[in-house]
Amino acid sequence: MKFDIALLPGDGVGPEVAAEGVKVLEAVGRRFGHEFTFDEGDIGGIAIDRHGVALPEETLKKCEKSDAVLLGAVGGPKWDDPRAKMRPEDGLLGLRKGLRLFANLRPVKVLPMLLDSTTLKPDTIRGVDLIVVRELTGGLYFGKPKKQWQTARGRKAVDTLAYSEKEIERILKVGFELARNRRKKLASVDKANILESSRLWRQIAIELSAQYPDVELQHMLVDACAMRLIQRPADFDVIVTENMFGDILTDEASMLVGSMGMLPSASLAGVPKEGERTFGLYEPIHGSAPRRAGQNIVNPIAMIMSVAMMLRYSLGLVKEAGAVEKAVSDVLDQGYRTYDIMEQGKKQVGTREMGDLIATRVG
Repeated sequence: MKFDIALLPGDGVGPEVAAEGVKVLEAVGRRFGHEFTFDEGDIGGIAIDRHGVALPEETLKKCEKSDAVLLGAVGGPKWDDPRAKMRPEDGLLGLRKGLRLFANLRPVKVLPMLLDSTTLKPDTIRGVDLIVVRELTGGLYFGKPKKQWQTARGRKAVDTLAYSEKEIERILKVGFELARNRRKKLASVDKANILESSRLWRQIAIELSAQYPDVELQHMLVDACAMRLIQRPADFDVIVTENMFGDILTDEASMLVGSMGMLPSASLAGVPKEGERTFGLYEPIHGSAPRRAGQNIVNPIAMIMSVAMMLRYSLGLVKEAGAVEKAVSDVLDQGYRTYDIMEQGKKQVGTREMGDLIATRVG
């Protein structure tokens, strides 16, 4: 089979981890007889420097014509001036909106060989296998008005937290569908004791649950969820929540596996269902880490596992996705580690070396 992938390396370490994702995809192609073509585009800070905008129209068009999008990372101190009219992250937000990517999936699975790689007790994280579903195109990040202005008493700013019934219902459906095919437990996270948008969220979750009698629905306030993720993370199966809550909770959850360099993500334009292909954008959850760029030290596993998610959700290649996941597990089992998950007695390798090891195991 032939697949067209829009490749957006981005900023900082983005190009380094993107190269390892491509390497593993090419290994999948050789083993299973597929052909992957890559159409590269600019996004983020490098796009601002080259084109004057964080998301050039040409990049968006390349993504629209592709079967899936693979993204490295965006941002860096060069573009961090809070007074700037355009920031690298605008490219990512524009991409989500332009491609109608409303559902972000971030799986968090603690592998047995990495139990001692985190700051948490092994007994606390043993058996953790959860997935966070974050709404991507609503809430504070997109609500209007969003502005800053000067008054006689000083500066003021406002952001608007707004959600429609349609936006809430479609992201909750993603959560229910995923839970139905996992352990049938869904935690819907809100702040219904304070926020009107969360009260609407909870009402719709209750109404929609009637269509999923096989899924156990639990409502949880976001602060309680943040505590439970550290206290008893293995209790969770699927967590579904709004944009900003999801942004924060997923970064917290990354520490369960020891490093943000281990966690992949998928941003989808539809509800993922078994055997169906859904257009999506795939990226590691970590940032551009500019201080580590060009040193061949960053962990590419989050990108490589994002490739596995792309194979499963957007390309319909479930067996191939499993081969990538097994290759990652096998290499870690053999004791290879990047600096962020390094333990005494293990073999430290760089970005390219880890990619080579995994690609070799794949094919």
